[in-house]
Amino acid sequence: MFRDKLRVSERMNETTEGLTDVELQKAANVISKLPPPQPVSDSPDAARMERGRALGEKNRCNFCHQSNYAGQENVPRLAGQREDYLLKALRGYKDNSRYAYDAQMAEVIYPSSISPTSSRG
Repeated sequence: MFRDKLRVSERMNETTEGLTDVELQKAANVISKLPPPQPVSDSPDAARMERGRALGEKNRCNFCHQSNYAGQENVPRLAGQREDYLLKALRGYKDNSRYAYDAQMAEVIYPSSISPTSSRG
């Protein structure tokens, strides 16, 4: 998606420019073998974490991204991801500026209360 500029990130677009599908697959294979990110060391707000867990279940995030949010195949890992990045991604799916491999994310996020201008979704 970066190579074809379906997702725009200048650094990633430049890095993937001209790569073949085989080269991209080789890179993906290397990346897929990297260890998962370490959890943040600070103690999370328990009430906020519970709200996030409930929202994840309500919106069935735990179905495609797995119950531990580790992702699978072309479904990305959510566990350990920064909140600002997740919010940016969700807003992008909602306003159709970010594309996924299928339309499910747009369908899931469209009815949500996430707006382009809210600071916490």
